[in-house]
Amino acid sequence: MGDNHGSRKNHQVFDVAIDLEPQVGSREWFDDDGKLKRTGTVWTASAHIITAVIGSGVLSLAWATAQLGWIAGPSVLFLFSMVTYYTSTLLASCYRSGDPVTGKRNYTYMDAVRANLGGSYVRICGMVQYLNLFGISISYTIASSISMMAVKRSNCFHKSGGKNPCHMNANPYMIAFGIAEIIFSQIPDFDQLWWLSIVAAVMSFTYSTIGLGLGIAKVAENGKVMGSLTGISIGTVTQTQKLWRSFQALGDIAFAYSYSIILIEIQDTVRSPPAESKTMKKASLISVIVTTLFYMSCGCFGYAALGDKSPGNLLTGFGFYNPYWLLDIANVAIVIHLVGAYQVFCQPLFAFIEKEAARRFPDSEFITREIKVGSYKLNLFRLVWRTAFVVTTTVISMLLPFFNDIVGLLGALGFWPLTVYFPVQMYIAQKQIPKWSTRWLCLQILSGACLVITIAAAAGSIAGVAGDLKSVKPFKTGY
Repeated sequence: MGDNHGSRKNHQVFDVAIDLEPQVGSREWFDDDGKLKRTGTVWTASAHIITAVIGSGVLSLAWATAQLGWIAGPSVLFLFSMVTYYTSTLLASCYRSGDPVTGKRNYTYMDAVRANLGGSYVRICGMVQYLNLFGISISYTIASSISMMAVKRSNCFHKSGGKNPCHMNANPYMIAFGIAEIIFSQIPDFDQLWWLSIVAAVMSFTYSTIGLGLGIAKVAENGKVMGSLTGISIGTVTQTQKLWRSFQALGDIAFAYSYSIILIEIQDTVRSPPAESKTMKKASLISVIVTTLFYMSCGCFGYAALGDKSPGNLLTGFGFYNPYWLLDIANVAIVIHLVGAYQVFCQPLFAFIEKEAARRFPDSEFITREIKVGSYKLNLFRLVWRTAFVVTTTVISMLLPFFNDIVGLLGALGFWPLTVYFPVQMYIAQKQIPKWSTRWLCLQILSGACLVITIAAAAGSIAGVAGDLKSVKPFKTGY
């Protein structure tokens, strides 16, 4: 049915082209680069950003707020939102090379780096991007196993009337998640399925809203707001732990805001005129305001509800509170969301390795040959490489099953290079801002300050992993 509709549309284009003149038909249906016309607006772009940003990062915000306290916690959240918004406007300006209306379009973040900076910058950007995607797949494996166990534990706890502590091992759940990902990774263009982003959006809003609702309900039940102005008190943790945890909290917050990696791709769905950069700047402002309000609510209500005991993953912190079925729904929503999100984030990495292999070994049958199995085309290299990738991320997740530390480290590693450094350098190159001018100096100071934050956050997260490894034996994770 879809094909008939498509062919009818093509006939209409053809008729228009004959009856009037060729240019009118092509102008109506195609863009300046010969591709199909884009139809995105401020609202569709905002929706894309919001659904991409509000994900598993929201779960660690109550913990991050607990480390920093009532003054620094919301202030740091607000500061990250300002920096993210500002650098995203710089990045949006780099969508077209040269003229902002008629210049050549860059379809991906990497294209923009290639067009504006070129050379070794492209390789460094690629490495950072792919390393980030690899890390995200590990954090998603850990987060989904924690959620699967939370469902099992809450049901076990209620069955035994609270008598059974219900200890369990995370490994079988990580392996189950890995098996599901191996199967999904073999589906061609899985990330292009139209319903995938709708499911992801519904799931992420479901668990985020339940987390927020439980926080509000707990505050009402306690009859008071937990927490303190300076965060978790020394005594509960040592002075050194307090410092490292505060640094790690910066990484957790940075991870929650990371969307610059997909900004150019979202901008490429926006129609023109007006210039795409104008639309994108408005969309960034709307989505940063919405996500910041949401994050403030989740982080602050989670901290107000649980105080110093705020856990690394908010939904496991409400533990065995009633209604436990509501927590089960939230945790199932996390698992469904992350199963799809894993594939969406891994597809660019899969495609890159497969293209490179085909380019370097064009005569290898193992890499290029496709075997028909019914209507499905099986490629041996794709089968082996993607399976190996999923197995690797699953094994690393079993070795380092610390959701919070990994999220902090990822936030730190991705924040400065992808959200600040490259957008700033591309903007300077494109606008030809003179060296040592006031504007140039201000941009470099911003970049330098964010680099310091990234180093601190990375150090805090590594210290967190080192501390956790003392108490947890690899492959023996119990909760």
